[in-house]
Amino acid sequence: MKKVNWKIYMGLLLIIMSASFYLLEYLLFGDIHHILVFLIEDIAFLFIEVLLVTLIIHKILDNREKKERMEKLNMVIGTFYSEIGTELLNIIANMDGEIIRSQSKFKITDHPSEEEFQNMCAVLKEHKSQLNVEEVNWGKLKLLLENKKDFLLRLLENNNLLEHESFTDLLWAVFHLAEELKYRDTLVGLPEEDYRHLTGDMNRVYGELKNQWISYIDHLRESYPFLFSLACRTNPFDLNSSPIVRK
Repeated sequence: MKKVNWKIYMGLLLIIMSASFYLLEYLLFGDIHHILVFLIEDIAFLFIEVLLVTLIIHKILDNREKKERMEKLNMVIGTFYSEIGTELLNIIANMDGEIIRSQSKFKITDHPSEEEFQNMCAVLKEHKSQLNVEEVNWGKLKLLLENKKDFLLRLLENNNLLEHESFTDLLWAVFHLAEELKYRDTLVGLPEEDYRHLTGDMNRVYGELKNQWISYIDHLRESYPFLFSLACRTNPFDLNSSPIVRK
């Protein structure tokens, strides 16, 4: 209520000051015609001023603010892949028969050409996973997700993620898989139907992880070449990748 009253008082004060200066001009020069001409011109320009301020300048500032928010969000995404995402992708990719059979399609150098990078991204986007349930290291997967549970919870509390629906979907998919594994005392000798259910959850995580990884390293390629180089050398889809720089 006090804020509203303050704005009303300020508005009245500005109107009174404006009227006072118009009155002063009339008393000094006594030319009402001159005052009305400039008053009408000022009112006419007011609409252009509103256009400039509300539509153009506001849009520029809004785009700048959005870009800054996306930069912060990409830092969060980078932290996610550093802490858990890359390792999780590596574990699942090692169970993907298609990845194993077609390794040459997923290899890139630490400084790939535009064509080389785009070709790998295109292959990944079209890739259909073939996870072998018998090859799944459920224990390793469960241990990783349990160790990173607090980290995942902190990410879910980040309000900036609300603007990135696809990454939020990824976090929920990972968190759900972690919960499914947590509630099973043993992951050995489960019914075949239960393994299929868990594999479906893992496939959901795999698809979301893969798509977000492509977007993330594309951002690194454009903005942070040194981080992009490391991301290429730790490519989770290249099962023989190494962070060691070689000729």
